[in-house]
Amino acid sequence: MSTENPGTQGARGDDDRTVDLSDDFVVLPEQTSDDTDHGWGERSSGNDDWLLAQRPPHWD
Repeated sequence: MSTENPGTQGARGDDDRTVDLSDDFVVLPEQTSDDTDHGWGERSSGNDDWLLAQRPPHWD
């Protein structure tokens, strides 16, 4: 019987507990489905050429 904490015979504290962190458990995805082109109602094709053509002249 322990004299330090009476009533906690053989009980182990959280500091003594081992936790296995080797598993890659995903709580939240990196990107939600509504944060995609389809979620915004857009086509998946890129518009980089159009954006470059619309650059203001003072950016050059």
